[in-house]
Amino acid sequence: MEEVLLDKCSRVETERLVLRRWEERDLDGVIRMNGDPRVMEFFRSLNTPDESRQFLEIMMRQEEKHGFCFPVVEDKETGAFLGFCGLNIPGYSGPLPCEPCVEIGWRLTPETWGKGIAVEAAKFWLRFGFETLQLDEIVAITVVQNHKSRRVMEKLGMTHDPAEDFDFPNVDQDHPLCRHVLYRLSADKFHEQTSD
Repeated sequence: MEEVLLDKCSRVETERLVLRRWEERDLDGVIRMNGDPRVMEFFRSLNTPDESRQFLEIMMRQEEKHGFCFPVVEDKETGAFLGFCGLNIPGYSGPLPCEPCVEIGWRLTPETWGKGIAVEAAKFWLRFGFETLQLDEIVAITVVQNHKSRRVMEKLGMTHDPAEDFDFPNVDQDHPLCRHVLYRLSADKFHEQTSD
């Protein structure tokens, strides 16, 4: 699976975007994004520049290990760093109720919001996950209150069962960002949607 992705998707283009692997030159964009209170509203804290460097190093290590890790989203016309969107194998500090799994996720700079950037990038990666990697299912997770991301998940045809809501690993149960939702999309449902 990793070789397929590395060979075919180190850099791809959609109508408006370049989707590519992480590079050292992304550090300034990561620092701005992870230090923005609007972007990090549903995370427990903003990242310092050092934490953003560690984040970039983790992304690059995960890419080497799995062949992918939430690929970079770049503006095709300007080359501007817009954030990330794509597939990932979770490596959180505790187990998720859906593991083993492949998740789709995104984090984008505020200037991209409301323009369909997340949906455009995610649709490419869903198709790649189901058609090229032959995955049976792709999941997405976020905090209950993150209605913007939840709307994107719904636009992608993902479904949510409240019975599968869960407390995120190693977050205090009384913390307002502890409770998470799980969205799922099966290969069968994806193929049914795309054949309409």
